[in-house]
Amino acid sequence: MLPLNLPAFDAKIAVHDGKQVIFDDIRRRYVTLTPEEWVRQHFVHFLIAHKGYPQTLIANEVQVQLNGIRKRCDTVLYRRDLSARMIVEYKAPDVPITQAAFDQITRYNMALKVDYLIVSNGLRHYCCRMDYADGRCDFLPDVPAYNDLQ
Repeated sequence: MLPLNLPAFDAKIAVHDGKQVIFDDIRRRYVTLTPEEWVRQHFVHFLIAHKGYPQTLIANEVQVQLNGIRKRCDTVLYRRDLSARMIVEYKAPDVPITQAAFDQITRYNMALKVDYLIVSNGLRHYCCRMDYADGRCDFLPDVPAYNDLQ
């Protein structure tokens, strides 16, 4: 897999039924190793090991309802009261991050109303804090540490 702009970690990769799989510590099972999954596993590890996010408050592949249609958020971070706090959307490293990715995560946020949105393709990462009072999002220079979330 392609090297990413994220810290390396000890990924558990295996082959099941002729397909490469990677162990997802959040879902506690092996999942198909796609380029997008490679980004997800690196980014989640980055959040936990380098930004102090509690693993117990992170969920992958979270189902939401949008206008009666089921969609899945790639990763959601929760508060201790289990209300959603952050949505992370991943793209494969060869997929440029465009307005369409921000439109997608914004649609998910219509259901969850989180404080932070992140879009990453493993090479470029965009993080913004939602300001609902002023109806805007403020892009941040970096992904905040868990203890710095407002």
